[in-house]
Amino acid sequence: MLSINNIVKQYAEHRALDDVSMHIEKGTIFGLLGPNGAGKTSLIRIITQITAPDSGYIMFNGDVLQPEHISKIGYLPEERGLYKKMQIGDQLLYLAQLKGLSKEEAKKRIKHWFEKMEMQSWWSKKVEDLSKGMQQKVQFVATVLHQPELLILDEPFSGFDPVNAEIIKKEILELHSNGTTIIFSTHRMESVEELCDNIALINKSRKILDGPVIDIKNSYRENKYKITYIGAQVIDPNDTLFTVEKRLTDNHVTTLYLKIAEGKTINHMLSYLIAQVEIQHVEEIIPTIHEIFIKEVTSINAN
Repeated sequence: MLSINNIVKQYAEHRALDDVSMHIEKGTIFGLLGPNGAGKTSLIRIITQITAPDSGYIMFNGDVLQPEHISKIGYLPEERGLYKKMQIGDQLLYLAQLKGLSKEEAKKRIKHWFEKMEMQSWWSKKVEDLSKGMQQKVQFVATVLHQPELLILDEPFSGFDPVNAEIIKKEILELHSNGTTIIFSTHRMESVEELCDNIALINKSRKILDGPVIDIKNSYRENKYKITYIGAQVIDPNDTLFTVEKRLTDNHVTTLYLKIAEGKTINHMLSYLIAQVEIQHVEEIIPTIHEIFIKEVTSINAN
């Protein structure tokens, strides 16, 4: 769907993007991650053709990105952009026509989304009379009305209470199941784990990692486990099998958080334990995307 090749963007003395490349497959949910000021918004503005790169290029469905592709892209910015004093229905009608819909088709789709999002009575309301969460609903509808092939969501859950955040998440997943390709930019790492197929992490204007979420998480495995057992305290007398990072005991049940020594496996560990205790539970501790994010950003910033 989208091939981003060697993008560079400079603002006066600040380099916002430095030789950034990534590829977003059709029909996937792609997480664009990074701390504030990393370059995410600069990249999104280039994809949506708000600005242009100083060098590099983007391919959209196999063609060099052109102005006519704008009608195939939906963009929900972090800083929302609705007209506060304009009636919501008229505003959505106007925005849909800007995206190429006829007036009749726009009205039909607005009615569909109003019913879907329980907004039937909102047509004559003004944006300034709505709560922040209600405004977010309007902005989301405006973003998807023209059924874009590529949907870019910048902090889509910002301002929503848990119930409405779940509604928006359900709609995002439905759009995805219908073939929409989604770029998802957020600081909520639990949403990334739940929704994204692939991610890229940008820090200080450069891409520092990308790939499928499951592959990235597996690449950061550290041979750490959580083991629950009943029995006497277990120790490694020679410090050659494992290192205990935390030990919790409650009503004769002990939970060990441990790291198995290099060259050893969980089978070595279990063989050692089975001879001494009754094992209740074994679970490998795989780093979360949040933990990987913190580790990588902290490491880069320290250098």
